[in-house]
Amino acid sequence: MNNCIFCKIVRGEIPCYKVYEDENTLAFLDIHPLNPGHTLVIPKKHFHWVWDIDNIEEHYRVVKKIALAIKKVQKTDYVISLVFGQEVRHAHTWLVPRFKNDGHGSAIDIKNVKKIDAKEMSNIANKIYKLLLSKARQM
Repeated sequence: MNNCIFCKIVRGEIPCYKVYEDENTLAFLDIHPLNPGHTLVIPKKHFHWVWDIDNIEEHYRVVKKIALAIKKVQKTDYVISLVFGQEVRHAHTWLVPRFKNDGHGSAIDIKNVKKIDAKEMSNIANKIYKLLLSKARQM
């Protein structure tokens, strides 16, 4: 998909704050985060819907691994996952760490976007990336 923003990120045409990459999956921080550490996990191959992903079981094993790394790096008790598809027509899973008094209440408010400067975004991405890399080396 030539005009798909996520396909452009996969091809390296648009930069991202990468937290994970393997042959089938790319994960990066959302540039409009609902909380610090808000990550998008996408298949590298273009699929419109998450449920169309080949080998979805493997995709969600990766999602789980990333969610646990976000939880540890962001020092939170939980990370919620959300599946959308209308705003960008490329399959993706949102991983959003939740914090006490994060301004979302009991349910996530998708309009409550946080402003996080580039330095902090890079710092968060690097911490998650390094944790995932160190876990991969231990295997």
